[in-house]
Amino acid sequence: MAVLSVGLFVLAFLCPLLGAAIGSAVRRRLPQHHLDRDVIDVIKLAMGLMATVVALTLGLLISSAPSHHAMIEGEYKKIMASIVDLDQYLLAYGPETQPLRTHERHVAAHTFKRRWLDEDFGPTGPPSEDGPNRFIDGQRQLAQLQPANEAQRWFQHQALQISVELANLHWLVVSQQTATAPLVPIFILIFFSAIAIFAGFSLYAPPNATLLAILVLPALAIAGATFLVVELNNPFSGLLKISSQGAHGLMQTFARSF
Repeated sequence: MAVLSVGLFVLAFLCPLLGAAIGSAVRRRLPQHHLDRDVIDVIKLAMGLMATVVALTLGLLISSAPSHHAMIEGEYKKIMASIVDLDQYLLAYGPETQPLRTHERHVAAHTFKRRWLDEDFGPTGPPSEDGPNRFIDGQRQLAQLQPANEAQRWFQHQALQISVELANLHWLVVSQQTATAPLVPIFILIFFSAIAIFAGFSLYAPPNATLLAILVLPALAIAGATFLVVELNNPFSGLLKISSQGAHGLMQTFARSF
């Protein structure tokens, strides 16, 4: 994802400069009466309207991206806290929950591995423990426990409740990751608009070093905004991804408790 973010950054930076080059080339070929004051005024109004639309679009994307990133990170912290609580209740229930704790450890390792693909979270067990029914299988094993006293019955009830919450949190995170805005068509619109806007800017004055330096600054701003939007909308990859340190710490705690 870092490659995609950097690629879009470069593309977002080059598109306005391409538009400026097109505008300069068109200016040299236009008759002078096509660039009189009235025409320039109309061009300024049109470019101003288009620039406003692009600014509003980028502003909405930038304002929503950090909240999306923070929401996913917060939900994952809740998941890890729930995993710790579930393991503690299973441990307190008694040694007969050891297979359940092993299943829980493998499901957690599979879940973290899918989010941070290039990292190792310990043993993941057989492929069946990463199937679509992995949460139901664990809940079934929990429900089949035969508590011998009130304390075990309480721990079983708490563990079942947490396992349901854990499954709901997991699918909530998955649905939030797949429900992001369709960024590709939005960026295509922004890039083509940037080409048109900067082409219009270049019609105002003949090209020179000062004009180029001034146009580079907003091009960098558009590229930087594009980079941030892409990075923050992909919380588990790229340069601004959510840290996996908490997940590694959780798996290390599991390893010490077995």
